[in-house]
Amino acid sequence: MDEECLKLSTYLAERRRTDNGFVSDVLLGLYQGHRVASSVLLRGVGGFGTGRHYRSDQSLTLSEDPPVLITAVDSRPVIEGLFDDVLAVQQRGLVTLERARLLRGEIGALELADGLHEAVKLTIYLGRKERVYGVPAYIAICDLMHRRHIAGASVFLGVDGVAHGQRRRARFFGVNADVPLMVVVVGSGELIGRVLPELGGLLEQPMITLERVRVCKRDGALLEPPHPLPKADEHGLPLWQKLSVYTSESARRGGVPIHRALVQRLWRRKTPDGATVLRGIWGFHGDHP
Repeated sequence: MDEECLKLSTYLAERRRTDNGFVSDVLLGLYQGHRVASSVLLRGVGGFGTGRHYRSDQSLTLSEDPPVLITAVDSRPVIEGLFDDVLAVQQRGLVTLERARLLRGEIGALELADGLHEAVKLTIYLGRKERVYGVPAYIAICDLMHRRHIAGASVFLGVDGVAHGQRRRARFFGVNADVPLMVVVVGSGELIGRVLPELGGLLEQPMITLERVRVCKRDGALLEPPHPLPKADEHGLPLWQKLSVYTSESARRGGVPIHRALVQRLWRRKTPDGATVLRGIWGFHGDHP
């Protein structure tokens, strides 16, 4: 199945509460009630939000109340149907909507739209226990992408979420086999279009989103700056741009990890509304594992 979908993302502090409990728990309960196709809660290791409270993994004090990201994905009618309820829950933080294509079920050859030929972000939603040929599915997917010369992939393990309408959360005591995760792949639309049928054949219940992206910089070389956008879309909603930086934890600038240096610089500028650092558990970029 290939359909238009929306990605609803909420950025907030982990300890943010309402009268009914933690905001993250209330939101995921809402997504479960609406039987959202997929939702993943990712716990950040650093960043800041609209309140400008700086959080970092460099000390215990700065790591308290870290940022979290909750992403919900489903068809446009489903996401639009719960959007007002999400806004009613969220007190502080940032809520965004992004357009994407949702692929699930049997995935065959795909004709990419014109806007997807240049560069694509491919996100695969999995459970931690899913396996392919005896190995974790996320490792098999990264291996496939590397063999097909895709630019890069990163794996992010969730701590809570919804899969096919069912709640999946990590427990302190337990193997946490059903905890959701995301594999984020970035590469040329042409190469990703070719690998999609092969990827679909690996998974029992594939759930994948495709989004148009622009690769601005790679391996230190500036390719092109972000293009300017109009202030609003055809529905009058304001248009923003999201900048994603994929880097290794060992990469340094001035002796400081790049992810930490970037967040510090953005925080001091006081112009972005927020930044969140997510630590991957697997992946590669180019020929680097």
